[in-house]
Amino acid sequence: MLEHLTTEARNPDSEELDGLSPAEIVELINAEDAKVAAAVGEQAANIAKAIEVIANRLGNGGRLVYIGAGTSGRLGLLDAAECPPTFNSDPSQVVGIIAGGPKAMLRAVEGAEDSPDLAAEDLKNIDLCSQDVVVGIATSGRTPFVLGALDYARSQGAYTIGLSCNRDAAIAARADLSIAPVVGPEVVSGSTRMKAGTATKMVLNMLTTGAMVGMGKTYGNLMVDLQATNTKLTERAKRIVCDLTDLTSDQAAVLLGRCDGELKTAIVAHRLNQEPGDARLRLKASRGHLKRALEGNHQ
Repeated sequence: MLEHLTTEARNPDSEELDGLSPAEIVELINAEDAKVAAAVGEQAANIAKAIEVIANRLGNGGRLVYIGAGTSGRLGLLDAAECPPTFNSDPSQVVGIIAGGPKAMLRAVEGAEDSPDLAAEDLKNIDLCSQDVVVGIATSGRTPFVLGALDYARSQGAYTIGLSCNRDAAIAARADLSIAPVVGPEVVSGSTRMKAGTATKMVLNMLTTGAMVGMGKTYGNLMVDLQATNTKLTERAKRIVCDLTDLTSDQAAVLLGRCDGELKTAIVAHRLNQEPGDARLRLKASRGHLKRALEGNHQ
């Protein structure tokens, strides 16, 4: 029942919320938000395990599929949408599904979250397979749409992860791995777009960033797996080339031009004195890992 969920409980510190000044409201919300990082930190081991599985599945041709309803679904869609521009990943590699379809991103679709069958249909429509990872996002841990998604995903052999903000939630028993940052009652009772939403976004950021780093999408903390397809990215690519070589900005621009704007190809070509085609082959042998390509480690 909802009344037993931490996310639905009344927060004693905000019971006089409607009598507070704007400054007091800000102070209260800020104090509550400060608890979120610690709650996420308590789930570090499970988040790390999830990253390991996701990186492995993505590296072998699988996909990461986020599925949720309402705020949870929107956060999944947002994280999925940010992967291609950040990591130059294929748009089909990280997929977001929201109950009620794309229109639910902007306007609530009543009743969609209550249908487990709709979730199964949505996963069938993307041809979910055993190589995929499905992250079911449900703050309450009991949303029928998400539970139905996890049940279907497991029936197809996909690896399943349940993300909620309540301990011992139903979602934990329906997934191979559970991540449950318990952030406590919201400032506005039941408004899980607040602390629970923040915790959810933090976890999703960790999952995709950790997995992409594991797949060689960065070099150190530099965003090297990008293509210079617009002015901003061209300037960023030139700066990174300058950081990792002895080249000037103009020389970096010429090098990137020779390499069709491919940053990692440019770095390998310059550092190892190779032609772009040979640099690409070396990167392919290193499965896209710039550090491995430069060090000659192709494992």
